[in-house]
Amino acid sequence: MYKIGVIGDYDSICGYAALGLDIFPVDSEQDTTHTLRKLAANDYAIIYITEQMLSGIESEIDKYADVRIPAIIPIPGAGGSLGIGIANVKKSVERAVGSDIIFNDKN
Repeated sequence: MYKIGVIGDYDSICGYAALGLDIFPVDSEQDTTHTLRKLAANDYAIIYITEQMLSGIESEIDKYADVRIPAIIPIPGAGGSLGIGIANVKKSVERAVGSDIIFNDKN
């Protein structure tokens, strides 16, 4: 059976344990990379990762871009959003549709 994990700093992810998700507190890029690899190899189908921890390991995340499992989903941390999640959605839409259909009309 597949599992769901959450990677990030403790303050950002501790609440997810109350929802029944497995939490994995990390505090460095090296810990984040090691934990991500461990979860991907151990039946974690969905891995939420805080944007703050994701921002330093883009090359590692790219390795999972074209695989079905695990789905790696950025979430805002305790310090707020860095915009990485919405940028990934935009990139996915561009890939699927062939052009940028999401835009902000600030007029």
